[in-house]
Amino acid sequence: MNNSEYKKELLERFLRFSVDIIVLASKLPRTPAGFAIASQVIRSACSIGANCEEAQDAISAKEFLHSLNISLKETRETRYWLRVISESRLLGTEVVEKQLNECNQIVAILTTSVKSLKKRAK
Repeated sequence: MNNSEYKKELLERFLRFSVDIIVLASKLPRTPAGFAIASQVIRSACSIGANCEEAQDAISAKEFLHSLNISLKETRETRYWLRVISESRLLGTEVVEKQLNECNQIVAILTTSVKSLKKRAK
């Protein structure tokens, strides 16, 4: 798989994750807590792919790295909200675990990418 195909596959993965989080959030209870958490987790999850898409048109390596750093931060925030959903038992553990696992994998991918880019920049 070449670099272009890898980027395309990764961006598609981020899009699928966003959609899966929207579906998960729609299952949250229609309570003040459910609405507040749904809003936060959707915002942060959708921001992951959006920032990576934006990074594709970065005009410098520094700008590209900045966008990836934002995506990484948003992924960590999404993981936090998924843990809140799980630990507060707003949804069953099995519903959240799949997305939490995917989120952890995305954190690992973005962390590796950011570290590599920082190393190259030195």
